Amino acid sequence: MSMSLLLKFAVLACLWSTTFGVFYKQPNGNNDKLCFCQLQGTIDDCTCNVDTVDHFNNMKVYPRLNSLLSSDYFRFYKANLKQNCPFWADDSRCAMKFCSVQSCDERDVPEGIKGFSNESPAFKYTEDAQESPVVDCGSDLNAELSYLNTSISDKAHQGFQLWADHDEAQDNFCILDDHQEGAEYVDLSLNPERYTGYKGDSAHRIWRSIYLENCFGSSKHKHGLAFMPYIPYSELSSGGICMEERVFYRLISGLHSSINIHLCANYLLSEKKGFMSDTGVWGPNIEEFIRRFSPTETNNQGTHWLRNLYFAYIIELRALAKAAPYLRNQTYFTGQAQQDKEVREAIQDLLNVIDNFPSHFNESTMFSGGVGSVKLKQEFREKFRNISKIMDCVGCDKCRLWGKLQVQGLGTALKILFSGKFDNATELASEDNGEKLKLKRTEIVSLFNAFGRLSTSINRLEHFRKLMR
Repeated sequence: MSMSLLLKFAVLACLWSTTFGVFYKQPNGNNDKLCFCQLQGTIDDCTCNVDTVDHFNNMKVYPRLNSLLSSDYFRFYKANLKQNCPFWADDSRCAMKFCSVQSCDERDVPEGIKGFSNESPAFKYTEDAQESPVVDCGSDLNAELSYLNTSISDKAHQGFQLWADHDEAQDNFCILDDHQEGAEYVDLSLNPERYTGYKGDSAHRIWRSIYLENCFGSSKHKHGLAFMPYIPYSELSSGGICMEERVFYRLISGLHSSINIHLCANYLLSEKKGFMSDTGVWGPNIEEFIRRFSPTETNNQGTHWLRNLYFAYIIELRALAKAAPYLRNQTYFTGQAQQDKEVREAIQDLLNVIDNFPSHFNESTMFSGGVGSVKLKQEFREKFRNISKIMDCVGCDKCRLWGKLQVQGLGTALKILFSGKFDNATELASEDNGEKLKLKRTEIVSLFNAFGRLSTSINRLEHFRKLMR
């Protein structure tokens, strides 16, 4: 048989397998390698299709986001990378040079950004907050009442703000640490997310803790394999797990898949040793991608993990659409007038594109079952907050940086969708009640950057498909 005819048969087999969701495997497994990431059909727990998201993201969203995130407002992110792990002894710090975070000079951070940092923690039970406001009415008993409005001390104003920050924090799905001692600005463009060599027991312990201790635990008791960090797709689709629990798991799995794609797409291929320093060469690693996602390597779970990436993307896409009226009214101030103007225009353009997505996720289907759903939402929030704390246990500083940013971005999306404060975003934004819809700068930066990571993953997934063809 001629080589051209063999090639035609292989292509037909691949098309047939992807169309009907069946993996036709030759003895050497070539078709599995070629076809498993060519996803099709409806995304689980959503109404949109994979190919719709692929086209929408790769053609419309990704190019806009990639440009937007290179601006100063979005590339400087403030985080505390020095926090101790609150759950176990931090005895596995990565010593590889590629794990370190390259710090930026404080003088490089625009003054407008530094002016928006938060200086105090959201805790209203401090001693200062409890002191009564001092009101000095003066000796003139006939002084105008308006004088009282100007006599409240600065200390009292700070106390009121602590109370407001504490109440605001109750709606957060993650821990914000940009105000803590030790928090520093990081230039994300100098520290791209990529494979650093961080692996082994330390890295595996992070994900085991996230899945086994912080995802909803019905899976561990049903399949009898308590050591298994993931929930098999057969159990998710059987109807035995409620939608809220499925959503939680799929979000974590989608985030995990996205991070793995970044590592495969920016893999350390070789090291170059120079006279002054060592540098690395990064690029796509097809073998590593196959190892992490191929059905034959993942007990037939890899393709479902990839589909969860699309689910996480849809959730964050919906959050941006829901918060669009509020986000359109932000100044994105850095103190650089021309760049700030360009960023505001780019935000408007991106949000207009997002508004036109045809099949947004419907968050109203969740937490709508009465008293029980209130408790479930609280448990949902606490589990996700716990995951944000686990990021302080990551032994690689660069991995910790991107883990904290992406978890915080996803947590901000959940806050937008489920706190209730953005349910009337259009009305509140039009009435100039921005304080009722308050997102801190670090939340906005993490929200857009986290969505950018998911968008990049879907774009890189298409690149892997082309490479494997």
